[in-house]
Amino acid sequence: MDRRIHKTISFLGAVALVAVAVGLINHYGIAQLRASVEQMGLWAPLGLFVLRFTSVVIPALPGTAYSILAGSLLGFGEGLVVVCLSDFLSCTLSFWLSRQFGRQLVKKLVGERFIGRVDRFSQRHLERNFFLMTACLMTGFFDFVAYGIGLARSPWQKFLPALVLSIALSNPPIVALGAGLFAQGKLLLVFALLGAFGLALIAELVQRWMRQTNVK
Repeated sequence: MDRRIHKTISFLGAVALVAVAVGLINHYGIAQLRASVEQMGLWAPLGLFVLRFTSVVIPALPGTAYSILAGSLLGFGEGLVVVCLSDFLSCTLSFWLSRQFGRQLVKKLVGERFIGRVDRFSQRHLERNFFLMTACLMTGFFDFVAYGIGLARSPWQKFLPALVLSIALSNPPIVALGAGLFAQGKLLLVFALLGAFGLALIAELVQRWMRQTNVK
């Protein structure tokens, strides 16, 4: 029941966040809103960076909402840089924290209800299969995966390349979705939808593997 409640709250939070962005865009217009964002200077991308970073290190709202928001407010290029940099630093920090301080600290960060998910990822020995590690990092579980791989004592030399590849493949479609929806970029939107479909397929394959290996 707790897991269902958390998923419901997370989903509603993501919907609310995107709804606020859409409402502001419809009210002020994307051009005017982006002009206001530009006037904020460094504070706008920094704020989105902090939100995305925090949602990974201390899992809260789904990071997808922040990726879409970054694309819609900052545009594809700048939004992608902010999201990718945030993901790289936050996942690297999560990996380092779990490897350096162990399960007790991770439990405090992710919460008692979700430490079991981290434990199960750590027991799957993802470091033995580079492509499986990369695929897991491309799913919505990537924050838990980073902690789990750290607990499994995976070497940096295997984790970092998988992290970089997963970020390079998974972030552009989602950021492009936000940029394409509100900038009326048809080609960008088509790319985003195709990419999102590919990510959904990967997520389904990973979840199937999780069920087959009794990871729930």
